[in-house]
Amino acid sequence: MRISKIAGLSALALTIGITSASALTLEEVKEQGYIRAATANEVPYSYMQPDGTSAGIGPDVANAVLKSMGVEEVTWTVTPFGTLIPGLKARRFDFAAAEQNISPERCKQVAFTEPNSSYGEGLLVKKGNPKGLTTYADIAKDASLKVAVVSGANNVDFLRAVGVKDEQIVFIPANADAIPTVQSRVDAYAATELTVSELAKGQENVEQVQPFTDPVVDGAPVRNYGGFAFRPEDKELRDAFNAALVEFRKTDEYKAILGKYGLSEQSIVAAAEKNVADLCAGK
Repeated sequence: MRISKIAGLSALALTIGITSASALTLEEVKEQGYIRAATANEVPYSYMQPDGTSAGIGPDVANAVLKSMGVEEVTWTVTPFGTLIPGLKARRFDFAAAEQNISPERCKQVAFTEPNSSYGEGLLVKKGNPKGLTTYADIAKDASLKVAVVSGANNVDFLRAVGVKDEQIVFIPANADAIPTVQSRVDAYAATELTVSELAKGQENVEQVQPFTDPVVDGAPVRNYGGFAFRPEDKELRDAFNAALVEFRKTDEYKAILGKYGLSEQSIVAAAEKNVADLCAGK
């Protein structure tokens, strides 16, 4: 009987240990001296430079916010965009700093911070825009047209919402595959305006569609709101980071970071006008 009690107590202790270990706290991060973050290596949202240092909207803001929280070191992991949430849930890193759009579907899986950025949509096409595309809806009008999108990116939802059929959509692993894909087997690549702008820079065979009209979904033009993603069980850590982020958004340093990567004053202001609760509710 005594052995049974000890075994029971051991099992209880093990259960308590597993439960407490399942949530990462700010105190634990400070004790270990670093936090693990993920980037999808997409310019200008989050990427690694040739010298191994992080860069982009997400990493630059994350580094500044974490420093204000007393966390000096960030260990970065590069992972394909479509594996950011699975990797976070599998505890391969502690949060994602890739400016993922805050959407109801993603909110069911991860805990987002308040928005860190805001941006519209765009299309990358062959030089001269031979199909005369000006918006996602133009693709839906011609069933022979093909459009590429990164696996896991929410741009596919906007394409479908305006009538683009699944058989018209070609999924690619990363933004780096966009240019050769547009040149060889699709008519356009759908992504955010900043992604398309960066890809088109200095290119002779592709260009950004300009002017471009953002798709209208549920009666409103689509605008993305990027945030930092944490595991739901790491609520204390997420809340601490979120509070520090909200304060940092009030600074000139924050505005300078976003402006450096091409975000307009309008987009910077827009990021602070939305809240995560409404975005997760689809409002």
